[in-house]
Amino acid sequence: MKSYLITDPKYYTNDTKQFKINLQNSIYNHAIDMICFRDKVSLNFEELAKIFVKISKQNNIKNIFLNSNIELAYSLKATGVHLTSTQFENIKDAKELDLKVVISCHTLDEVEKAIKYKADFITYSPIFNTPNKGEPKGVDILKDVVEKYDIDIIALGGIVTKKHIIQIEDTNCYGFASIRYFIDI
Repeated sequence: MKSYLITDPKYYTNDTKQFKINLQNSIYNHAIDMICFRDKVSLNFEELAKIFVKISKQNNIKNIFLNSNIELAYSLKATGVHLTSTQFENIKDAKELDLKVVISCHTLDEVEKAIKYKADFITYSPIFNTPNKGEPKGVDILKDVVEKYDIDIIALGGIVTKKHIIQIEDTNCYGFASIRYFIDI
């Protein structure tokens, strides 16, 4: 099962020096298959994204994504972009730039839309309790979605312990994504 680290300025900071240290520690202490720079608040977003891509490449991470920003992902030579559930119409634009696409899905309609628009991966969430993300779906619903749809599904939401990961493994999910699980600050 693939592991997908997602950053957040709340945990990784927007101070460039400390961001480098925090990111490197998380990568060093965990087996990371996929990684996403997610920061919706920092004024130095682009500078942090450059550092993020550089450190990810130095650590031989092959699947490097930026959240929402297709043009920046392309210009920094990231692998792809992780789009929000309001950006389905942008999948085509990312694909035209030869970027891989992860898109966030929360309903079966959104999963079907992701398949229709030819996303490469989806995150399906929230699986467990997580702040401000609504009622958790749980692993039984996740397993049903994995069995029903032919797309690489990454579980997301409230995944903070090894026990959570073991439960997700039992669904035959492509992978799991988390912010808090990978924090080593």
